[in-house]
Amino acid sequence: MHYQLYTPGERGTKDIGWLKSNFTFSFSNYYDPIRNGFGLLRAFNDDFVKPGNGFGLHPHANMEIISIMLQGSMNHIDSLGYKEVVNKDWVQIMSAGSGLRHEEHNVGEDEVNFLQIWIEPKIQNITPRYQRRYFPAEKRINQLVTVVSSEEGQAHCWINQNAKISLGYFEKGLETKYTFNPVNKGVFLFVVQGAVQANSQIVNERNGMGIWNTDSININFLSESHIVIIEVPINH
Repeated sequence: MHYQLYTPGERGTKDIGWLKSNFTFSFSNYYDPIRNGFGLLRAFNDDFVKPGNGFGLHPHANMEIISIMLQGSMNHIDSLGYKEVVNKDWVQIMSAGSGLRHEEHNVGEDEVNFLQIWIEPKIQNITPRYQRRYFPAEKRINQLVTVVSSEEGQAHCWINQNAKISLGYFEKGLETKYTFNPVNKGVFLFVVQGAVQANSQIVNERNGMGIWNTDSININFLSESHIVIIEVPINH
């Protein structure tokens, strides 16, 4: 197994008052030539947005953009005609494809915290699409739940890439095994809350870990933990 740790102290940051962002990989005003992504995972941002603020209308093209809502309420308005509000425990995805524009703002009374994830698409210039699904925390206790998949279905969001995203809440002392898809895959593990041991490596709260050259990992939960697992094509 090969791995790389991504600790909070090594991340790029952006603080403009209403928005505080933590960048695992090069993004916006943060650039590190050796941190330009993990395989086809190009962005993993831990964002905080104050009430009444947000991102004005802006364009995207040829990128799979996923938002995992950890707390608060954000609206979503796009050029496809969608006008939604996305709350805690919802996951939304935009397949930007040939191009779309969207805006989003914190429409609640509390600070929003969401994970913004960008994955390169498998097919360029597809017709843009938007989707959202609700994954209540109580349905993710002591199990990994697929929230994004390359396979279409009613139980998760669909992505234009051979990738998968899973979420789970686990009690202290439990263990789970994650088996990779067999073809050219790596896993990015992020601990939202708690601490875990992935094989022999400890990963603490708000730390990330990229893992490759193995077909599975054993995850031991050192405390009550909330984790995100992103499996993407990778070349190392």
